[in-house]
Amino acid sequence: MDYLKIGRADELSGKDYKLYRILEIFPGFLSWLTLFLLTVLSFVFPVYIAFFIIAFDVYWLLLVLYLGIHLASSYIKMKKNIKFDWQKKCQNLGSIDIKTKSGIKKLNWEDLLQIVIFPAYNESYEVINTSIQSIINGKYPSKNIVLVLTIEERGGLEILENAKKIKEQYKGLFKKFILSIHPDGIEGELKGKGANQAWAAQIIKNDYVDKEKLDYDKILVSVFDIDTIIYPDYFFNLAYRFLTNKNQYRASYQPIPVYHNNVWQAPFFARVAASSNTFWQMMQQIRQEKLATYSSHSMTWQALVDIGFWSKTMVSEDSRIFWHCFCYYKGDYTVEPMYYPVSMDVTMDASFKETAKALYIQQRRWGWGVENLPYLMFNTYKLKGQIPMKKFVGRILVQLYGFHSWATNALIIGVIGWFPLFFGGDSFNSTTLSANLPAITRTLMTLAMSGLVFSAILSTLLLPKKPKHLSVLKYLVMLGQWLFLPLSIIIFGSVPGLEAQSRLMMGKYLGFKVTPKSR
Repeated sequence: MDYLKIGRADELSGKDYKLYRILEIFPGFLSWLTLFLLTVLSFVFPVYIAFFIIAFDVYWLLLVLYLGIHLASSYIKMKKNIKFDWQKKCQNLGSIDIKTKSGIKKLNWEDLLQIVIFPAYNESYEVINTSIQSIINGKYPSKNIVLVLTIEERGGLEILENAKKIKEQYKGLFKKFILSIHPDGIEGELKGKGANQAWAAQIIKNDYVDKEKLDYDKILVSVFDIDTIIYPDYFFNLAYRFLTNKNQYRASYQPIPVYHNNVWQAPFFARVAASSNTFWQMMQQIRQEKLATYSSHSMTWQALVDIGFWSKTMVSEDSRIFWHCFCYYKGDYTVEPMYYPVSMDVTMDASFKETAKALYIQQRRWGWGVENLPYLMFNTYKLKGQIPMKKFVGRILVQLYGFHSWATNALIIGVIGWFPLFFGGDSFNSTTLSANLPAITRTLMTLAMSGLVFSAILSTLLLPKKPKHLSVLKYLVMLGQWLFLPLSIIIFGSVPGLEAQSRLMMGKYLGFKVTPKSR
């Protein structure tokens, strides 16, 4: 059996099923155990928990400062890269000797074919058209771009009509425009982006790449969420990153998602959540050893063919494609940070209440990325003796720490940190530690608020041009919205993250729910 294709435990049987289920239970169990023990020990040993909370607050403060340095560094690099003339850099680069499966080849940017895949479900004509138009408006010559719009049959007649209209509108502007319609109800598939993309990729391979006998070594593939609007030099940046990478075919290429398409219209809490995610992705670009593919990204056609395209049973297909490659190539696969942005939509629905619900569901789906942790642990076990174990274990620990922190840190600081005072009893409340705990915590958290201030300033600097109909006072709103962050990281961070881990722990597998696109 090809264990690298596994999506979840119920695709296995016997001992493999039992092992995979244990690994699915583990992340949620660890998070709940942490919260449970801290709660119980707040009753039994309030003094020890109070000291732990102080130490944890100090750790949080140092972490904020550490990540702030990374965020500032990534911001500076991104702003510089936006100003670079990447076309000129590619032209100056000339032809490069590239090591391929078939030997050394000389390649330059003009040799590269860019395949761009846009999976769509039921999004409006405006959303789809704006994204495709951004590629036409880019600097990369459209004669080197194959545009693939892959829609869902289950999306209905409206999306089909919009897709046909767009294909007719852009006819002749790209090297080729491929319209793919992913059939509904295929047995063994999860209704989601992964299956749609895999269907389209197989059509591209059979009906175009192989039919035209194109060179796999000269093809790059970008998979963009349907709301992705590229900056003008994106594909030149990608071409340069690819050509100058020492291990071109063993890497994915990750831009920074900034949520600007509808940022001035979206509710404040949705903007805070979106900006927080942008900042996290910016910091991850600096820490390449922790970087995995996310949302819109690019990779080589050769790698996609090697692994058999995307999994058809995954919710988190954007990150699974990296872990699949990482395991397939036995650890010899990385993500190359591009330090270059793509613009996407802030979650927004028809009303305040519906937006809050949609945002929570989106954050829970992102938290469902924890499904990659049992996958990585299971395949580390299956590949033992064939892989650099230290590298794999290191990746597992990074992922485990990340998802555990996601689900617990905000709850520890914002909720459990006060339990010793509430539940410690008279013996604890009469101590000097009890009297000083609120002051110590307040002081440490006040210092940590420097990160919040920095985030508010940086998010304002990143904002696109203000629409003319909005008052200058809107900038004050944009700054003031960050006061909501402490509550946001609990409501739209820890809680959906913990729910995702709990669902995986109980075997209640999550389906793929499309985030509404409203402008």
